[in-house]
Amino acid sequence: MSAAAARPTVSVVVPARDDADELDRCLALLAAQSVAPLEVVVVDNASRDATAEVARRWGAVVVPEPRLGIPAAAAAGYDAARGDVIARLDADSRPGPHWVRSVVDSMTTDPAPDAVTGTGTFVDLRHGGRLACTLYLGLYYALTRLALGHTALWGSSMAVRRNAWWAVRDAVERHDPEVHDDMDLAFALGPHRRLARDRRLHVGVSARSLRSGRRRRFRRAWRTLRSNWADAPPWIRWWEHWRGQ
Repeated sequence: MSAAAARPTVSVVVPARDDADELDRCLALLAAQSVAPLEVVVVDNASRDATAEVARRWGAVVVPEPRLGIPAAAAAGYDAARGDVIARLDADSRPGPHWVRSVVDSMTTDPAPDAVTGTGTFVDLRHGGRLACTLYLGLYYALTRLALGHTALWGSSMAVRRNAWWAVRDAVERHDPEVHDDMDLAFALGPHRRLARDRRLHVGVSARSLRSGRRRRFRRAWRTLRSNWADAPPWIRWWEHWRGQ
């Protein structure tokens, strides 16, 4: 098999609700990729604005998901994706022109990961957007690694193998909107699979997570941790991680 034939196809999933303007910018950047994705799947999470119309205008596959919440929307998009690799962006993500190629390159490294996650820059901060996002994500990755026993995932720039998703899709939370879906998926993938952080998966992203809803984000994080720790507390997960090395 040639190297070109061995390279995986990529579906890009973007869950969105009432985010037409941000989605329009994201899809314009996806349309300009140096390596085109197999498809872009936009999950319309009961939007009341032009989100679905924007997605169709850019040629995306539109998947309606009436249940409110990112967990339900993201899972619906992953279920619909046809690519060997399911990449994930948020509507406010700003991928560079080689982002899809970086996903492919990251997934073909040796040893091959089951999922990869990236880094970012807050594009709408007047000063220090890259530093602020580095500190924000550094703290996120450090704390969640302690909780998970392995690398976490960041929904604004990540990818998971389609076969890995289908192996754990029944274990992820789909109904509770107050769960962090990316963290929950990382829990479900577990310490036996290889999750890697790759700086090539760098995106710009809105700083709206810093401006509002911080208490709610912390509550969601604790809810996600508590529900998953009920099945496997951190010391068990770390033991499984070390035993699998």
